[in-house]
Formats: sequence, C-alpha cells, structure tokens
Amino acid sequence: MSTPLATAIAPDLGAPASSPSLILARGLTKRFGEFTAVDAIDFDVAPGESFGFLGPNGAGKTSTMRMIGCVSPLSGGTLQILGLDPEAHGPQIRARLGVVPQQDTLDTELTVRENLLIYGRYFGLSRAECATRADELLEFAQLGERAGDQVERLSGGMKRRLTIARSLINEPDVLLLDEPTTGLDPQARHLLWDRLYRLKQRGVTLVLTTHYMDEAEQLCDRLVVMDKAKIVAEGSPRSLIEQYSTREVTELRFAPGVQETLDGQLDGLAERIERLPDRVLLYADDGEAAVAAAHARGLQPEQVLVRRSSLEDVFLRLTGRSLIE
Repeated sequence: MSTPLATAIAPDLGAPASSPSLILARGLTKRFGEFTAVDAIDFDVAPGESFGFLGPNGAGKTSTMRMIGCVSPLSGGTLQILGLDPEAHGPQIRARLGVVPQQDTLDTELTVRENLLIYGRYFGLSRAECATRADELLEFAQLGERAGDQVERLSGGMKRRLTIARSLINEPDVLLLDEPTTGLDPQARHLLWDRLYRLKQRGVTLVLTTHYMDEAEQLCDRLVVMDKAKIVAEGSPRSLIEQYSTREVTELRFAPGVQETLDGQLDGLAERIERLPDRVLLYADDGEAAVAAAHARGLQPEQVLVRRSSLEDVFLRLTGRSLIE
C-alpha cells in the first residue's frame, strides 16, 4: 500500500505531458489592472526537485504560486503543471497538489486528528483510508501524542507541521509551500526543515517561496531570485554564490567618524567594495589577505570579521538593500 510520504503514480487523465518537467512556465504573466505582479517569467521544475522562489516582499512570489496552484488565472504566457493546462484541467491538477498556504487555515475547534480526517474526505478518500493516512502523517509530523488535542492549544510550530501533514493527505505529486516558516522560532524552523528534508528524500517534489536566505540554502536544489516581478537570477545556491559573489567577505568596522575619511584608501583591496553606514564589506576570495592589505595601508578597524559568502550576499547584490514597503 502506498503511503502519504511517497510520490503518487500519476493517473492517466487523457492529456500526456509534453515535457519531463512537472511544472513548465514560459512568459508567465500576472496583472492586476495596470499593475504587473509577475512579468513574463520562465522556469521549470523537475520531478523530485526542491525548487525555490526567493525574493523581497512584493516581488511576485505568491502571485506565481497562486497560478501554479490553479487558484489564480494567467494574464499571459503559458503554464503546464503535471503536463496539463491549468485553465482546462484545474480540478484534476488541484487533486494532485499539496498546498501549505502562508497563513494556517486549520479548524481550531476540531482536534488535530479530526483536521486530517475531514480534509481527506474532501479528496474522496474512504473513512478507513483517511484514518490510516492520518495516523501515518501524525507520526511523521511528530504530533501523534497531540492527536486528540484541539488545534488552538498547539504552538505555532506544531500548527505549521499539522498544516504540512494535512497537505500530504492526498499523496500529492507536488507540494507547494508559501513562506513555510515565517513567524517561527529557530527551534521550530529547524524541526520543520527536517520534516521537509525527509519528504525530499522520499521523492516528493517541493516548490516553496521564502525570503529567508538560510532556508533557501538548506532546502533548495535550485532557485530563482525574483525582484520587481521579474526573475533576475537562477541556479543552485552554490552556483549563485560563485557567480555573483566571492569565496569570502571581510567586514571592517571603524571608530565613529573614521569611515568617512577613507576615500581612496580602500581602492584595490578587494574585487568589490561595498560601503554601508556601519561597516565596509570587502569581497575577495582570500579574506585574510584583504585584512593584511588593509593593515599594510595603515588602516586600523575596530572590528574585523572574515566569513564565507552566503546567499544573502547574492540576494542583496541582486535586489538592493533598500527597504521595500
């Protein structure tokens, strides 16, 4: 018997896939009146892949996910999901998706287990099958001991794990997660990452949006960076770091008033230099050599930090440091 933790075999819906990709978008566009939320983007998601949309608030991530989830019509371009056209086969596609929305939509007056049982019935599962899958999923989500508790008594992390368990009740081919760990404390985030990693190991295809860099690095095989409704970069976390940053970053903090007097003294110390209000960033493959070169020029920073480049360095370079409201 199959379990909710393995990808289901796709049924024959009379519309064979024309691409090996589970999701294929070309020129995908979403407009709301005169406002363009998603501007002619191209991407594809392979079976078993963990694929991410990374971007600041308002970049178009959630609008893209809603089109993939067949709850928001396209304004332009083409989109294939599981080899099917969302406009013609929306109900069939939705039956094979698992969706974890940005905000939990659990029934707080029901118990943890009842939330799974009732949701399973929406997909036409028998009561016996719902019960079997609910027990398996509660064990997977580490909620077995809370099965009889009302949802309103759960912590935020437990509610997120229950929402993910509920999304798996129909044995989906693709699991869509919109900002899955927003608002959770570090312990809850790491536990949720572990559950998602286990799903990925079992072959479930994950598609997620996030603005947490560490989350993208932990979970995504490949991702696109979105900014102002467009895709500005695509690749694995490591390949993006190699393409848009250096191996190391050196952070120099100077005494108040000193940084403003450094015009010309930093030139040539690194491949790229970024001045921030509170520190100077030197992007170089050898951070310690950059520090030595700074000292050789007589510079005396109060604090020095040499670290590996991260996806956050890439993200800020591509999307800027200005706060978007």
